[in-house]
Amino acid sequence: MEVISDLQLHSRFARACSKYITLDNLEKYARIKGLNLLSTADFQHPIWNKEIKKNLKEDENGILWSKNKFPFLWGSEISLMYSDGGRRAVHLLMFAPNGEIADQMIDALSKKGRLDYDGRPIFGMSCSEFVELMKEIDEKIEIIPAHCLTSFFGLYGSKSGFDSLSDCFKDQAKNIYAVESGMSATPSMLWRLKEDVNIVSFSDAHSFWPWRIGREATVFDMKELSYENIMKAIRTGVGLTKTVEVFPQYGKYHEDGHRNCDFFCNYEESKKLNGICPKCGKELTIGVEYRIEELAKESKGYKPDNAKDYVEAIPLHELIAAVYDIKQLSSKKVWEIYNLLIKNFGNEFNVLLNAAFDDLKKVIHEKLAMVIIKNREGKLSINPGFDGVYGKIVLDNNEKIVSQKSLGDF
Repeated sequence: MEVISDLQLHSRFARACSKYITLDNLEKYARIKGLNLLSTADFQHPIWNKEIKKNLKEDENGILWSKNKFPFLWGSEISLMYSDGGRRAVHLLMFAPNGEIADQMIDALSKKGRLDYDGRPIFGMSCSEFVELMKEIDEKIEIIPAHCLTSFFGLYGSKSGFDSLSDCFKDQAKNIYAVESGMSATPSMLWRLKEDVNIVSFSDAHSFWPWRIGREATVFDMKELSYENIMKAIRTGVGLTKTVEVFPQYGKYHEDGHRNCDFFCNYEESKKLNGICPKCGKELTIGVEYRIEELAKESKGYKPDNAKDYVEAIPLHELIAAVYDIKQLSSKKVWEIYNLLIKNFGNEFNVLLNAAFDDLKKVIHEKLAMVIIKNREGKLSINPGFDGVYGKIVLDNNEKIVSQKSLGDF
């Protein structure tokens, strides 16, 4: 069975997240996206935890099922802020093999800080202390550094991260089997660090909309869906077939820049500027591209023998909005065309990754069909993201549909 998973999500109780996030909405749009496994997200938050236990039923394999037979894993994200040779801030994903162990994790964390104020709680312990605490509860608990290269809260982040897994996790590095790539990086960038871990990718979605949920995902192949099989694949790589990534330029921290001055540049230009914004004289936020060049042990193009495949694609709403030159992804026009594509091709991943050009242009405008194919082939031009600003698709006038015709006028 092919399992397409997004295991980094949030509930409506996490800061800066949609107040309309429910388990039903997560399931609904996961199916539309083409996902067939989600994290419960934020399971340590007391109100969300009650909703999980009320609406999902756990089986003997540690999988929670909705009434409509959609599967979830016990999973969450936490933030650690502490001092270790400087101020450190790292986000970690944590997964529990079953509800009993999840409750024990909640009990242990409640002794370290409050769990009710934010779905992504902050603790003042180090990464190594956290891993040790979790492993004392159960060896099957899985810890994965989230968006590991982003400037803020990434394991290798330029603002408060470390130079390696061993620097961060000390003697507990042996218990870290995978890192999550984040939107501003791809596996090929991470391969150059030569860290002995597998690479997974998830969305870090702050809402349930399909331009957020599943924008990055990890694909598994297994005979039976179980917590044990998922984590075995993450730990060993056997059964982990590929990841779905956005183009790294789309991520909010790919290049160096200063949002307030609307300035960005690549790492070579940033070096010439000594990391200083030429418009205001303040420090640039150093992005993922620069950080890779600082830490890389191999040159561009290096690929380890055990490397997994990955595909890159920008979410479908983004493509539609770019072609029709519409600013709002949630506009009626974008949804109209999106829903037409889903009706004809089943789910978004099928549109983005599989649908043939000739089949697409029977349903939608030929220009949009061509942009979907260019997206799939990695040929889109993107102004890179920087300092918390998403990257933007750049199309020429020949690729845009400038008239605001109705759907029926295609």
